[in-house]
Amino acid sequence: MKKLTVIMLVLAVALTSVFASGAAESTPAPTTTTTEATQAVAAKPSTYVRGDDEEIYAAVLGDYEALLDEAKAAASDSERFVIYARAEAYLLDSAVMIPTTTQNGAYTISRIAPRTVPYVQWGNDDDRWKGTIISGDSFLTPAERDELLEQWAAAVKGEGTYDPEAYLISKGHSINRDYKTTFSTAPVTLDTLNTSSQSDTEILVNCTDNLVQYNNLGQMIPALAESWSVSDDGLVYTFNIRKGATWSTSEGAVYAEVTAKDFEAGFHHMLDAQAGLEWLVEGVITGVSDYLYNGGKWDAVGYKAVDDYTLQITLEFPASYFMTMLTYSCFAPICESFYLAHGGVFGIEEYAAAYADTNAYTYGKATDVSSQVYNGAFLLQQLNDASIIKVVKNPNYYDPESQKIDSITWIYDNGENMAQFYKDVCDGVYAGCGLTSASGTLEWAKADGNFDKYHYISDTTSTTYFGGLNLNRGTYALASGACASQQTEAQKIDTHTALMNKNFRKAVQFAFDKATYNAVSRGADLATTNLRNMYTHPEFVQLSEDVTFQGKTFVAGTMYGEIVQYFVDQLGCPVQVADGIDGWYHPEDAKKHLEAAKAELGNSVSYPINIDVVYYSASATQVAQAQAYKQSIEGVLGAENVQVNLIEATTSADFYACGYRASNGEAGLFDMFYGSGWGPDFGDPCTYLDTFRGNGAGYMTKVIGLF
Repeated sequence: MKKLTVIMLVLAVALTSVFASGAAESTPAPTTTTTEATQAVAAKPSTYVRGDDEEIYAAVLGDYEALLDEAKAAASDSERFVIYARAEAYLLDSAVMIPTTTQNGAYTISRIAPRTVPYVQWGNDDDRWKGTIISGDSFLTPAERDELLEQWAAAVKGEGTYDPEAYLISKGHSINRDYKTTFSTAPVTLDTLNTSSQSDTEILVNCTDNLVQYNNLGQMIPALAESWSVSDDGLVYTFNIRKGATWSTSEGAVYAEVTAKDFEAGFHHMLDAQAGLEWLVEGVITGVSDYLYNGGKWDAVGYKAVDDYTLQITLEFPASYFMTMLTYSCFAPICESFYLAHGGVFGIEEYAAAYADTNAYTYGKATDVSSQVYNGAFLLQQLNDASIIKVVKNPNYYDPESQKIDSITWIYDNGENMAQFYKDVCDGVYAGCGLTSASGTLEWAKADGNFDKYHYISDTTSTTYFGGLNLNRGTYALASGACASQQTEAQKIDTHTALMNKNFRKAVQFAFDKATYNAVSRGADLATTNLRNMYTHPEFVQLSEDVTFQGKTFVAGTMYGEIVQYFVDQLGCPVQVADGIDGWYHPEDAKKHLEAAKAELGNSVSYPINIDVVYYSASATQVAQAQAYKQSIEGVLGAENVQVNLIEATTSADFYACGYRASNGEAGLFDMFYGSGWGPDFGDPCTYLDTFRGNGAGYMTKVIGLF
C-alpha cells in the first residue's frame, strides 16, 4: 500500500499522493568489481532462455538475505538496526535497484489545512481522510500554513491544541465538507485482505477501521480496540473490542455488530487469499508459516477471538514494533457472517476453489459496492473504473466527532488534459495540486498569480520509488502484442549476460542523472528536493543506545541513514545516501565500471547492450522522463556501448501491465523499470528490506525480474 505495501505510480499530478530466527554469518566482500554468474562461452545459444530465479538470486543477493536473518536474531533493537543498515548497504552496492525519488517535495497550492490526516510514516492511516479540513473559499497562504504548522508543533509537544477548522474560520474561510481528488487506476477488488495495491487500499482504508489508528499528531489511539495489554514476556497481546461498533451496507443500513470474531475471520481470510499481505506476518505470529506452507491447522495460529469482545494475538518472538504493524491492512477485520453469506469459506484450498466459482463467490466484487459491508468512517457508494469513485459519511460510525468530511470523490484523470485539471483546481473542484513544468501547471500558476500568493513546498514522505534492472526477463510483448520489444534473440542474451555483471549494473546506475530526469517534471529549482538515494527513509529510525560493531561505535541517537552511509563507504561504493542530492550520479565512476565490465565480459556479449524502457505516451511527464533517462545513460556510457530503447505504451492499462501490475518477475516487460515504489507498513527497517528477500518471500523482487 502506499503505505499499503505500497506500490504506486504517478501519472497525473494531484494533491495528495500525486498520488509489512536463526543467526547467520555473512561477510560480503568489500569490492566493486565482483562478477556474478557471468561466464564467457565459446558459442552462444541461438535462443534466449530465461534462467533459474533461485540461482540468480543466490548469485546476486544471497549474502543480503543472510544479513537480514542475522539482524532478526540481534539482541536489541539498536543492534538490529545496525545490521539492517549493513544489509541495506549491500543491497545498494549490488546495483540491482536504484532509489529515485520520494513523494512530494514539490511546489503545491492547496485549500487543505496541514496535518489534518494521520501523521505517520508507515501503515495505511495516512490515506484516512475523515479528519481533513478544507477551505471552501481559497487556497491557504504561506503565512496561514506556517501559523497552522506552529500550532501543530506545539500540540505535538503537549503545549496546546490543534484546531485548524477554528483557525480557518477566524481567518474568514468557510469549510468545505466534500473532498475531491483524482485517480488513474481503479480498485480491482473491494476485499481489503485480497490486495496489496495502493490503488485498492487508498479507497478501502477510508471505509474500514482496524484495532488502532494514528491521529494527526502522530499518536497511536484506540479504534475498534478500546484498550489492550501485553504479557510480561512480550508475546501475547490482548485487545478489548469496542462494544456497539457496527458493520453497515453501502446504503447505510446496519448489518451486524463488529466482534472479535470478525478480526479472527479477517486474519484467517487474509492468509487463505495469499494476495501479498501474508508475508508480513510470517515468522511473527505463531503458526502462520506452518498454516501457509506445511498444512498446519488454523487452531495452531496465534490469532484468536477469546469471546465476542476479546482478541488475543500470540507472537513467535517479542517484536518491539508489533503495535506499529496493526495499522496495516492485513490486520483489518471482515464481517464474518456477510463473508460466508457471499460465498466465502475458510481454508487455503477451499478458498481457492470457492474464489474460482465467480457465480457463487460474490464477496468484494469491485463491480458491485453492495458486495461489501463497512465499519469505517465512510460507505462506498459509487465505483466506476473509468469515471468516478465516491464514499459518503457513515451515519452509524462509532466516532462521529472525528468525521469532518461528508464525502470523498475520486474522479478519473489519466493526466492527458492538464489544462482542464488545473482549471478545475482553480475553480475549487479539487482542493489543490502540485505545480510542475512538464504538466504546465507551474507556468500557469505563475501567470495567474497563484504561485506568488499561495505556493509552498510539500513535505516529502517515507515512500521510496526506485528503478529495477531485470535480471531474468521473461516477457517481450503483452498478450495483445502491445509494447513489443524489438530485441533479437542475440540481443536478449547479451542484455541478460551484461545485467548479471555487477560492474555493468553499476555503470548503468551511476550514469543515471536523476536530477535531470526529475527536473523535466518539477523544474530545475526543485530537481533534487525529493530525490532519495537509499531504500529506507534515512531518518526512519535511530539508535536508542550505543552499539559497537566490528570496532566501530555508533552512539545513541544516530540516524539509520548515517549507519547505512558508513557501510556503503566501507564497500568502496561512491553512493551518497542522504535525501535531496543526486547521490548516485557519478559519470566518471560509471565509465570506469563499464570498462571493467567489458574486460570481464570479454567476447561473451556484443555491443551495444540493449535496455528496454516502457513509458506511457499520453503522459507528457513520462515522455519527458523516458527521454531524459535515455539521454543520460547513452550520454555517459556511449550509445555504441549501451542503447536505451523507449517502448511506447499507448494506454495506461498497457503501461501498468508491463511493470506495476506484473504478477511476478517473469511477467515484467522491461529491462529497466522505474514506476514502482514502496511505503513502509510498520516502524522497523525490515518493512522495507524484507521486500527483497528471495524465493518469492520478497514482494518487490519482481521489479528485478525474479520470483
